[in-house]
Amino acid sequence: ADALRGNERAEAAEKKISDIEEELKVVGQNLQTLEVGEEKTIKREEKSQEEILDLVYKLKRSEYRGEQAEMNIQRLNVRIDQVEADLLGEKYKIKKVSDDLNQVFDDMINLSV
Repeated sequence: ADALRGNERAEAAEKKISDIEEELKVVGQNLQTLEVGEEKTIKREEKSQEEILDLVYKLKRSEYRGEQAEMNIQRLNVRIDQVEADLLGEKYKIKKVSDDLNQVFDDMINLSV
């Protein structure tokens, strides 16, 4: 009877050990799956960090080009103002010469009459 109970206990212990080994095998597989997932996540995170750095660089470059374009626009606007002022001055000179010429013609007509 003691041998039978001992045998039953041994079989129960072996069954328990077998169940625990199976559970350990499943846990090991899950751990391996998690490790693979973690590696993929790390690679995705590294790629995302690289993309962020690249986008930040492109943003700074674009901001710099925008600032340069704004300065060029300001310089061109100043130059346009100068050219317009020069043009207006030249128009006044032409008007003065035209008025003087008209006066000369009028004087010539009055002299000949």
